[in-house]
This record gives sequence, structure tokens and C-alpha cells, in this order.
Amino acid sequence: MNPQHPEVGDKFRRFRDQAARGGTGDQATGGGTGGRRGGGRGRRGGEELAVPPAEFRSYYGRPILKPPVWTWEIAAYLFTGGLAAGSSLLAAGGQVTGRPALRRVGRVTALVAVTASAGLLVKDLGRPERFHHMLRVAKPTSPMSVGTWILSAYGPAAGLAAIAEAAPLLPERGPLGLVRRALPPAGHAAGLAAAVTAPALGTYTAVLLADTAVPSWHEAYPHLPFVFAGSALASGAGVGLLAVPPAQAGPARRMAVAGAGLELVGAHRLETRLGLLGEPYRTGRGGRLLRAGRALTVAGVAGALLGARSRVLSAVSGAALLAASVATRFGVFHAGLASARDPKYTVLPQRERLARRAGEAPTTEQ
Repeated sequence: MNPQHPEVGDKFRRFRDQAARGGTGDQATGGGTGGRRGGGRGRRGGEELAVPPAEFRSYYGRPILKPPVWTWEIAAYLFTGGLAAGSSLLAAGGQVTGRPALRRVGRVTALVAVTASAGLLVKDLGRPERFHHMLRVAKPTSPMSVGTWILSAYGPAAGLAAIAEAAPLLPERGPLGLVRRALPPAGHAAGLAAAVTAPALGTYTAVLLADTAVPSWHEAYPHLPFVFAGSALASGAGVGLLAVPPAQAGPARRMAVAGAGLELVGAHRLETRLGLLGEPYRTGRGGRLLRAGRALTVAGVAGALLGARSRVLSAVSGAALLAASVATRFGVFHAGLASARDPKYTVLPQRERLARRAGEAPTTEQ
């Protein structure tokens, strides 16, 4: 036997003798009760071992998910799209109830807001032709494709309805006189068409966010449409309260109450029904913005109800509702970005889902 290369039997005997001197074999190898895998603690050579606390890091300190490259333009786009939708519904309310001032303000605001939305979207896409390219196909499974078609259908209707408000400025005779007489009925039809499309315009952005891999957006798919619908109604009501005399602002006050209810209920569900993924809606920049949005919404609705005869209080309430909508949209935007940056919002929910699946799987043991 070569002393430099002992046989396997000699190695085993030496290991057995060493284990006997150090205690039981399980203790020496860490295989006893305390040394099982996953037990957390064991003993090796008299030194107690502990599993270090988990740290949610990825390689080289980078996030597990690649955060969206969206900038403030997309957050502003979320607001202007909701404002356009709410304003068209406000204008339709003024049209149906015979309130011309309310109808006019709603139509003009809708056109301005949808124009701003198109500009912000094109700016984010980088090149204007990309928007045109998205119209070459209709893909129902793609929220972006559906949203592009919604915006394309809504924009011309809102534009024609707003242009119809300029009919009284045209001469009564000649070719322009014919245009003057044709614009009001065309505007009425276009205003109603814009109002029909408005709910889809106001909520499709919620589906667009939920369709991403961003944890706090993706898991909030049942609640985000309520938040965005309520915010759209509240912002449209804010325009009416801000720019219309109180005597004609009745539909705006009712819209404010309905929108505030939807928005507050949806925001509460975001914070309480998502578990860990609701944390970004309560903390950080997103949490601060959403809390400010709730406070402004409550103040705006209270002022709208209490100031039914006060032009100043109605205007202040309208401004509060508009500010609340901005804060809510930007709060949801920043909460999603925060959840994409922190690996724990990806790792822990995945572990919980795996644990639930393991518990629900049928066992094959007898």
C-alpha cells in the first residue's frame, strides 16, 4: 500500500474514528435533527451554523425585471386620456339636458385633451409614423392596438363636436351659411358618438398597465379600471364645476359624486387586496401621490355639494378634482415603477404561488 495514496478502506476507518471522537456520525456530518437541509442550523466541529437572512438581490445588483422606459409623458397621457373621456361624457350630459354652456365646455376640453394625448403618445413612440403603423392591423389581444383604434375613433368625433360649437361665428348666407346650418346636427351626432367611445378611452389605459409584467400593475387588473374610470369622471366634473355657472353645473356635481365613489373604492382595493404588492401604493412617491389624490377628491366633492350656489366654491372644487386626477394617475404610475425596481415584489409573490400550488397538488403517497 502506498502511504501517499491510502486505500479506500483506510480512509473510511479514519473518518469513522474521527466521527467517534467528535460525537455521533449525524452530528459530525450535520445530518442530525439540527443539521438537516433546510433546518436552518447544524453543528460542524463544534461551531454552530446558521442560514443567513435572505437578501433580494439579482446578479450584479440589477433588478430582476427591467423597469419600463416610460417617462412622465406616459403618466401625463394617462391623465389627458381620462380627462378627454370625462369631458365628452360631461358634454353629452349638457347636450341631453339642454345646458349649452356645459356642452360647450365639455366639447372644447375633450378636443384639447385628446390632442394633448395624441401628442404625448407620439412623443413617447419617438417617431410619428409608428402611430400610423399600428393602424395597419387590429389585434384584439393587444391593449396597445385596441387603444390606438379607440383613440382613432374617438378623436375625429370629439373634434367634429368641438368644431360645431363655432357654427354661430359663421355667416348666415353663402356657402359658409350652409356649413353653419349643417354643423349643429353633425355636432350633436358626433358628441354622442364621442360619449359612447369615452368609457373605453378612459379605462383602456388601465388594461394596458395591467398587461405588463410590472408586479403591482399586473396583479391590480381587477381594480385599476375602477380607479381610472372614477378618475376620468371626476376630472370631467372638475372642468364643469370650474368653468360653468352653478346653475348649469348639476350634471357635473352628479358626475363628481359618482367618479369620486369609484375612484376611492378602487384606490382602497389597490392598497388592501393585493397583499405585498399593495405596498407601493401605500409607500414612497406613489403612496404620497395617492393619499394626496384621495384628500383632494374628498375636498372637491364636499365643495361641489356644499357650494351649489357659490361660483367661487364650485370653481375651487373643480380645481381640486382636476388636481386629484393628476395625483392619482401619477401615483399609480410611480407605484408600478417602484414595484419593478425592487426584486422582493417579484420573488416573494412567486414563492407564495409555488407554495400554494404545492399545497393544492394531489399527493401520490399511500
